[in-house]
Amino acid sequence: MFSAIASSYDLNNRVHSLGRDQAWRRFAVRAAEVRPGDEVLDVACGTGDLTEAFARTQASRVVGLDFTAAMLDIARRKQPRRLEPQDAAKVSYLEGDAMALPFADASFDVLSIAFGIRNVSEPSRALAEFWRVLRPGGRLIVLEFDRPGWFPMKQFNDFYCGWIMPRTATLISGDRSGAYRYLPKSVGTFLSRSAMRESIERAGFGDVRVRALTLGICVCYRAVRGSR
Repeated sequence: MFSAIASSYDLNNRVHSLGRDQAWRRFAVRAAEVRPGDEVLDVACGTGDLTEAFARTQASRVVGLDFTAAMLDIARRKQPRRLEPQDAAKVSYLEGDAMALPFADASFDVLSIAFGIRNVSEPSRALAEFWRVLRPGGRLIVLEFDRPGWFPMKQFNDFYCGWIMPRTATLISGDRSGAYRYLPKSVGTFLSRSAMRESIERAGFGDVRVRALTLGICVCYRAVRGSR
């Protein structure tokens, strides 16, 4: 499904977020408070937009991981024209599963996942993996879509995501896999903010902060890896 939409993924993101998706990623990078020499893992990196944003920080190493090879191919092709050579040298891309990360314990200082946790079949298992590969004091950043709960934004968002976006995104992508019918529906069936916060805490994270962005369309969760 994600392979089928890879070539138009960036365009659809810009069009259907009205350009806000990049602002949300910049907020996520600021929330991560990357320090000189930090090592960053960007899970479900897709075509690499957030990975690239982390590469422009003081991080010494940035790994983008995704389970869709077609997305990673685009990320690698984009990189030379979008990053300065010294930043590009920090970045590597790897195919892998969020629920079985191919890294040793305590390998990273920052771990991010943007608009991917709701597509993981067992989010609690992925969160346990995130805790495992982060170093003590490491920061977890989760960006995810949400449904605004207030009138009239809730009604507008439901109409836009339920009727307009699936049709226009499918038209732009030429996709026949049903990805842009599935993706908006997955937002409505995913964990509420309070349930997501509880899941993060149960995984062993502390200092969980939740910030609604753009009238509640997007939410940023920030947490710190504690010791169990």
